[in-house]
Amino acid sequence: MDRVYLDHAATTPTDARVIDAMVEVYRDHWGNPSSIYLEGQDAHRVLDEARSLCAKLLGVAPREIVFTSGGTESDNAAIRGAAFAQRERGRGTHIVTTQVEHHAVLHVVEQLEREGFTTTYLPVDGEGVVDLAALEAAVGPETSVVSVMTANNEVGTIQPVAEAVRIAKEKNPKVVFHSDAVQAAGVLDISPETTGVDMLSIAAHKMYGPKGSGLLYIRRRTPWTPMILGGSQERERRAGTENLAGIAGLAEAMKLAWEEREERNAHARRLRDRLLYELPERIPDTVVTGPADPERRLPNNMSCAFRNVEGESVLLAMDMAEIAASSGSACTTGSVDPSHVLTAMGIDGGLAHAALRLTVGKDNTDEQIDYVLDTLPGIVAKLRALAG
Repeated sequence: MDRVYLDHAATTPTDARVIDAMVEVYRDHWGNPSSIYLEGQDAHRVLDEARSLCAKLLGVAPREIVFTSGGTESDNAAIRGAAFAQRERGRGTHIVTTQVEHHAVLHVVEQLEREGFTTTYLPVDGEGVVDLAALEAAVGPETSVVSVMTANNEVGTIQPVAEAVRIAKEKNPKVVFHSDAVQAAGVLDISPETTGVDMLSIAAHKMYGPKGSGLLYIRRRTPWTPMILGGSQERERRAGTENLAGIAGLAEAMKLAWEEREERNAHARRLRDRLLYELPERIPDTVVTGPADPERRLPNNMSCAFRNVEGESVLLAMDMAEIAASSGSACTTGSVDPSHVLTAMGIDGGLAHAALRLTVGKDNTDEQIDYVLDTLPGIVAKLRALAG
C-alpha cells in the first residue's frame, strides 16, 4: 500500500491543473503588474482576470478582493484593520470572537487586548457550536468587530454564521463582522450575499492550490486600515509586488473547487462516513468529537479520541504504517497543551491528548480507507497493551 494521506485540513496536494496555470504565469507573464510597459500591462491583465474570477465565484465586486499571502495574513489584516479603523471613527474598542477560532484569529485578538482593546470569547457547546445567546448578550454599543469562523479546522463544526451576523447587526448595526472561511472555501456556500459577512478570509492551499496565496474579501465601505504599507498595490490596501503565479493558482483552484464541489463533497462524505461509523465499531472506547449529526460538520472531517492512549504515539505509529494524519491544527504541532478547541468543548485534558483528526480528499480511495480501518485498530490495541 502506498502512503495514505488523510490530513487535507492541514494542506492539500496541489492540483496538476493549478500547477499548469501557475507555470504559464511564471513562463509567459512574468512582468511586474505595476509597470506601464508591455510586460507589466500583460501581467496586470492576468491579475485583473484572476481578481474578476475570484470575485465572480464569491458573488462580490472585484474591487472588494484583496490578495494576501494566505489565511493567516487575511485573518490578521481583517481583524486588526477593522479594529483600528473602527476605533478611529469612535465606534468602540470591544472585539468579540469565539473560544474555538484558529490561532490566526485568537492571537491577533489577544495582541489587541494588550494594545487597549477589550474582548469577549464566546463559549461553545459540546459539539463546538457557538453560543448565539452569549453573542447576543456580548454585543453592545462599544462592540466594533465580531469574528466567527465558518467551520472549525479541528472537529469540522459548521457554525451558524448567517444567524450570528443577524444577531450582531441587530444589536449594533455598525459592527464589522469577519469570518475565517479557510476550511470552508470550496466546500460550503460562503458567499457574503448568503452569510452577510463584511470580511472573509480564504487560503488557496486548503483547496488544492499553492501555499502562500490567499484573499481577503472586504465589503465596500467597511471601515478598514491596511496593515502592510510601502506601495500602491491592491488599491493601497496591501503593499508589495503581487505574487502573480500564486494568485493565478488561487483563482484556478477556486474555479475548480466551485465547479466540482458537489462531486468532491459526495466523494468525501462517503469515505468520511466509513471512518466515522466503522472506526468506533472496530476500536473500543472511541469517542467521536464534534457534531453527532454528520451534516453539521465538514463533509471530509472525522475527529475522535481513543481512551487510554496518547494521540502522539498513535500518529507516529500511523506514520510508520504509511498513514498521514494529525491530532488537530497543523499550526500547533509540537505543543504539549491539549487542543484549545476540545478544551472549550468540555473534553477533559487526558482525552484531548488522545485526539485524532482524519480528513479525506478528492483523491482518496475506498482501498485506502479499507487499509486504515484494518490497520488502526491494531495500532491502538498495541499501544494500550504497552501502556498497561
